[in-house]
Parts: sequence; structure tokens; C-alpha cells
Amino acid sequence: MINFGSSTMKQLLNITAIAIAVLTLWSPTNTWGQIVEEDPTQLLQLNTITTAVPFLMIAPDSRSGAMGDVGVALSPDANSMHWNPAKMAFSENEVEMSLSYAPWLRALVDDMNLAYVSSVRRLNKRQAFGVALRYFSLGNITFTDEVGTTIRDFQPAELSLDGGFSQKFSDRFSGGFSARFIHSNLTGGTAVQGAESRPGISVAADLSMYYVNDQADWGEKDGTFSMGLNMSNLGAKMSYTETAARDFIPSNLRIGAAYETELDEYNSLTVALDANKLLVPTQPVYALEDPSQIISGMDPNVGVATGIVQSFYDAPGIVTFDSEGTASVLEGSRLREELREVNLGAGLEYNFADVFAFRTGYFFEHFSKGNRQFVTLGAGVKYTVFTVDLSYLISTTQQNPLANTLRFSLRLQFSDLADYVNSDE
Repeated sequence: MINFGSSTMKQLLNITAIAIAVLTLWSPTNTWGQIVEEDPTQLLQLNTITTAVPFLMIAPDSRSGAMGDVGVALSPDANSMHWNPAKMAFSENEVEMSLSYAPWLRALVDDMNLAYVSSVRRLNKRQAFGVALRYFSLGNITFTDEVGTTIRDFQPAELSLDGGFSQKFSDRFSGGFSARFIHSNLTGGTAVQGAESRPGISVAADLSMYYVNDQADWGEKDGTFSMGLNMSNLGAKMSYTETAARDFIPSNLRIGAAYETELDEYNSLTVALDANKLLVPTQPVYALEDPSQIISGMDPNVGVATGIVQSFYDAPGIVTFDSEGTASVLEGSRLREELREVNLGAGLEYNFADVFAFRTGYFFEHFSKGNRQFVTLGAGVKYTVFTVDLSYLISTTQQNPLANTLRFSLRLQFSDLADYVNSDE
């Protein structure tokens, strides 16, 4: 049992210090520092995992966006459809709705944006369903021919439409699933390299679990511990032409935990941690003289189910070639590369009287896998049934196109929609 004493401020400072220590231990200079020292930068090969429709992985809402892109185990809200559909059954409100908007990649262009609308409705004490619409606008693109003559202007866009269901199996455990329709129109039918293009279309599903214990007291303070798991975007490959190879969509495994402690009657603090891994094959290393021969790793041209299983052990590691062209794989580098494919996020949320919230977080992705590393800040204010959330992203790496990203969210929460409507009559 841990006792911080009678001072609320001392409790807040102590718990915050513990959370900051966790963030520090997870930072690149510690967790990954030894790996980088063992694998010198000049040997560490960039091997990012690419997929179609990566917009499905963008954190859509400001609450999680301000906490280092964590959310699989946070308390349920209207955005549970994205983070963990199983949470919906534990919603404390009868109806929740959310509208989020984020100008995207403002460091590169000024006309890209992401919009997300979602809603959760409880059916009874143990069941809930949700719907969500995500729309990603890629701005305006001008198509030209080989000599630079303008063919047409086009505004590419991608969207997904989701529907999900959640069921409580006990007072502390629930499961959930969702189905997703994905439409990606990047060319508007313009011929690409002589082939007629078409919108990419796919369907996918999410499978999730959620556990919560509202009696996980810390010392003399009430506490709630939760865990979540979500396997998202499990679905068919996508192609934009009849002849092109079909690409994987971003199937993903997200696991996380959160702990909320009530400091006193008005103040609470939540600490949350998430880990993500794409369930998509990693590109292998091919022979220099024969591009079809795999030196290390596994063939990525496999089916969806095989690709999901294979993604846990197919990293090629660090491959070097001697003066005669003979290849060798650095011992232990395959396992280390698999570990580098796990992205880590951690966040804090301070809540005062369920009226004001301050949030911060950190997200880390190894530089050989994409190099998304940033600190996030945000706040939320609630008035009656309305909550307004804002978040801001601060990049910790140079020339990061995500730098200075803003997100805006408006949430509506109705404990009893019928009573609320009748009260206004």
C-alpha cells in the first residue's frame, strides 16, 4: 500500500513524477539507446512498413491525440469505435457523440484535413453499438502528362464507414467488434502509367477486449485500473488498377493499460500506456545480383491471414555484404528489428471536477521504422452536455511533417436523452 500523505498537491506531484519517470525510461535515449549502440547507424538499415490507406491509423480525436496517441484502455467515450469498440458497453452515458477535425501536414501543404464523426448508443446495461465516419481530404492535385501538359485538376479523398457492437460478459470484462467499409479515390479514374485507375475499395473488421476494475485502490485513494486489446483493420488487400499488385491495409495490434486515481473529491489523474504493432509483412532483403532471391526475411507476397502471423517473425535484420558479395546477417538483429516495429505511446490526464482536463503525452517510433517521435499537449473544457477538446503536437525530430499539428473535438454526452429533451419542453 502506498500513502502520499494528506496534501493533495503532494499526491499530484508524486504521481506525476512517477509517470514522468516512466516516460523517460521509454524515451529513445534509454529504451532504444543500447540497441542503437549495438547496431551502429551506418549499419542500421531503414525498413519502414508501408500500407495502403494509412489514414486509418491517424488518431482522430483530441483527447487521445493530446495523450501521445493512447486510447485502447482509456475510459469510454464517443471515440471508442476507433480505439477499442469493446469499451462501448461500459459507457456511463446513454448517448455520446463526437465531431473531430484536424488540418493535416500543414508543414507541407495547406489543404489536407481529417474529419471524424462518431456516436455510441447504449442499448441496455450490457450492450452498446456505435457508428463512425472518417473522411480524409488530400487537397487539390493537378495531373499532367509526360511533357507537363495539364490533364485535369482533382481532389483525392478517402473515407471509411464503421459500425460496431459491444457486449459485457461480466461486470469487469467486455468484448466488441466492428465492420468497416473503406473507399480510397486517389486518381479520379485518371490513367496511371498507361493503365486505367479506379478507387480502391476494401472491407475490414476490428476485434477487441476490455477489462476494468473500479476497486483498484492505491493507498487510501480510490482507483480504477483498465486494460484493452484491439486488433483493427483485419481485411482484404486493396488495389487501384486491374494490373497492379494488391497492397495490405494497415492491420494493427494495439495493447494498453490505464490507471485513474482520485486524488480527492475534485481532482483525479490518469496514466495510460499503449503499444502498437502493424500486422503486415516486413520487406525482406534481396540478393544484389538476383532481386528475386531473398537473403533474409520472408516473402511479403502472401495472403492476409498468413501476413498477420508472419509479421511477428519476418524482420530481416541487418544484412551486410563482404567484398565478394557474400551476405551475412548480424546475430540478434532480426529480433531487435521486430522489437523496433513496436510503437510506444504514454499519456497523462489531469481532471478537475469533471469540468476541466489537462493532458500531455509522448509517442515513439524507431527512426528505422518511420521516426515519428513527438510530445503532445492538450486541454478539455466541459459545459453541461458539451465538451471541447484541443490538442497540439510538438515534434522532437527535425523536419517532421507532423510538427505543430492541431486537433479540435466537440463531444456531446447525454446521460438520459429522453429526460434531457423533456427538460427543455
